[in-house]
Amino acid sequence: MMLGAGVKAWVCAQPVDMRKSIDGLAQLVGPLLGQDALCGSLFVFVSKGRDKVKILWWDRNGFWLGYKRLEQGRFPAPEMLAARGVEAAELMLWLEGVDVTRTRRLSAVQVARVA
Repeated sequence: MMLGAGVKAWVCAQPVDMRKSIDGLAQLVGPLLGQDALCGSLFVFVSKGRDKVKILWWDRNGFWLGYKRLEQGRFPAPEMLAARGVEAAELMLWLEGVDVTRTRRLSAVQVARVA
């Protein structure tokens, strides 16, 4: 699975039953995240105990489903990420346990020409 730099991830703030598979999660994308499951974005669902995460992604002709279970600890609270879409790089940091709401990012540079 290769993701481009511009891929958005949408994090669900509400805990989700981790027994749900592709179809069940795809049906939650609209009501819980206000998005279309087939748009090519990543959709992140977190368990009640915040020790499990499932990621749903549509790739041109089918769904990918990723699953991560922590053996110790919990993922950082998803509420701040759920308020906005995050980039794939931020999602990867969050999955590694980094609280991305406490980090800052360099601002984008607007370039008119290369000198």
